[in-house]
Amino acid sequence: MTTSFDETDRKILDLLQQRDRPVGEIAEEVGLSQTPCWRRIRRMEEAGVIRKRVTLVDPKRAGVPMTVFISVTAPRHEMAWLVKFRQMIESIPQIVEAYRLTGTVDYILKVLVPDVAAYDQVYKAMIEKLEFSQINSSISMEELKFTTAVPTNYLL
Repeated sequence: MTTSFDETDRKILDLLQQRDRPVGEIAEEVGLSQTPCWRRIRRMEEAGVIRKRVTLVDPKRAGVPMTVFISVTAPRHEMAWLVKFRQMIESIPQIVEAYRLTGTVDYILKVLVPDVAAYDQVYKAMIEKLEFSQINSSISMEELKFTTAVPTNYLL
């Protein structure tokens, strides 16, 4: 079953991604009454377009101002290693994002830590749990753009 979305749905999503606000306020901004607006939000949740609603925490104020990107090259490409890798990244809370890539690097991890010493603990936990062909780390000097907003202009 395919669910289609219209321009009003896109506007609702854009507003929800900007900041938390009451349904009545969203409804007013998109030209709907509250109940139809709420139904549209529920429909997008049920369709999986809206995965969940969360509070964004400022990493610096939460004591983890350092962002480290770790590129990982696997020693071999096999399911058993991948399963262990997934378990490893789930077990280390400082790893906040992980992606499997194309190209010469197999995975990239985003790690939030207070300092280099804490990053070193993450590194040691990783190599204790799993074998890697190569691990390269880059410390972010400055965040130039950060958003959790997903472009909605492709929503069908």
